Amino acid sequence: MPLFHHMLTTTAARQPTRMALIDKKQRLTYADLARKTAHIAAGLQSLGIKRHQRIAVFLPKQVETVSSLFAASMAGGVFVPINPVLKAAQVGHILSDCNASVLVTNAARAQQLIEVMAETESLRYLLLTEGELDPAQRQQLHCDVISWDQLGTDSNPLPTIAAATEHDMAAILYTSGSTGKPKGVVLSHRNLVAGAQSVASYIGNHADDRILAVLPLSFDAGLSQVSTAFVSGASCYLLDYLLPNDVLKIVRAEQITGITAVPPLWHQIAGLKWDQASAGSLRYFANTGGHMPRPLLTRLREAFPAAKPYLMYGLTEAFRSTYLDPAEVDRRPDSIGKAIPNAEILVLRDDGSECEANEVGELVHRGPLVSQGYWNDAERTAQRFRPIRKAAYGLVFDELAVWSGDRVRKDPDGFLYFVGRQDEMIKTSGYRVSPSEVEEVVYQSGLAGEAVALGIAHQTLGQAILLLASCPESAQDVAVQLIAACRNSLPNFMVPLACEVSPHPLPRNPNGKFDRKLLTDHYAEYFK
Repeated sequence: MPLFHHMLTTTAARQPTRMALIDKKQRLTYADLARKTAHIAAGLQSLGIKRHQRIAVFLPKQVETVSSLFAASMAGGVFVPINPVLKAAQVGHILSDCNASVLVTNAARAQQLIEVMAETESLRYLLLTEGELDPAQRQQLHCDVISWDQLGTDSNPLPTIAAATEHDMAAILYTSGSTGKPKGVVLSHRNLVAGAQSVASYIGNHADDRILAVLPLSFDAGLSQVSTAFVSGASCYLLDYLLPNDVLKIVRAEQITGITAVPPLWHQIAGLKWDQASAGSLRYFANTGGHMPRPLLTRLREAFPAAKPYLMYGLTEAFRSTYLDPAEVDRRPDSIGKAIPNAEILVLRDDGSECEANEVGELVHRGPLVSQGYWNDAERTAQRFRPIRKAAYGLVFDELAVWSGDRVRKDPDGFLYFVGRQDEMIKTSGYRVSPSEVEEVVYQSGLAGEAVALGIAHQTLGQAILLLASCPESAQDVAVQLIAACRNSLPNFMVPLACEVSPHPLPRNPNGKFDRKLLTDHYAEYFK
């Protein structure tokens, strides 16, 4: 199997003049991007970067960001994309946790990181894509400061081919952890390439596609937009998302054919004024990062009548896991589908035995997309990456699969349905309640644009359900109506005890999902 950077170099050799990557400043063909990336890789090797050393990238979504990721792979290193919205303390944790040798960023961002870089003992080089640090700032650092132009000149030789196999680690993606500290998921070359090939195959990506990347490249689904584009020879348009209308403008101007987003972003996109001139080019739209409510799916299908909807489920520990065939959307709009190509999805009981049809169990993913565990965290790796029962008598080694922590059920036809997270499930009055079931009623009511149901400590109930919603209308009136809607549609134990409505959007974590931990902590004393 090819390595991660081969997705760029192989396509560059096959179609050198086709457009590969576009941001607000640059448009590069595959040949141009591959050449620039090779020179950066050679520059990294000239600095003494060795196999498996970590190269962190803390940049907005731009050409240099993508080039850095592929150059790190080409040089034999491991790339660590850091979400550009993170604050200094979070960035510092990631740099220290993965023992980064190189940080790629710009001067404006570096100025905010002086203290944390000074505390990162492993950091040897700061590579600035633009701008400079003043002498006083440089003196606070124990690492060398190098400019992007200095490192990536055309006079640099081509990189030495680093010894590597498909099982070598290629990337560490940091994702939110239950303790509040991000945890690093180690992905191999095989994970990344198999994931790109699988997603591109079922979506049907091809060289004439123009894929819009709106999600952070530190998010597995965001990185997948680049990798699926490159493995299929498509063009990838990088958009640093600012306002919903930015999406409409670039879709219209560049005749975008594919978009993948998370539900909160889809809510905003669905509210735009789409017409045939703007939406006519879209061939598909895909959802990830959470269940898409039926009303939202309906609005998007009305906005993009020619586009096929792909409802997907994934977890960083296995990159991608399932998708719903667009032909099944009308019959099973609440399903997360079946396993993607080259993966098997099991629904297992706690003892490892397989669940019956419609019995709720844990989603377990096996196959070549299962990652290599959590960086420098044996305990959590052992909790999440566990053996499954041997597939055949006589096998000596147990196969490790990733136990997702997500509760799902499988219908008699094999289609999967998300029930809830194990650590988000609400236990009230002796019942276990999935937040998504409560939230779905809110979306069906049409009274609020966003909704999050939380389990908050309660003296007599164990946990009581607090419903949070966003709506520009009168908060008190909407709160009363939402409780009434829940009471009409849900059994008593599932009806929220209280509802808070805000005219502002609910807070999200860096990957664009609702920040349930932040909200739970904020309302921890609500019922006391």
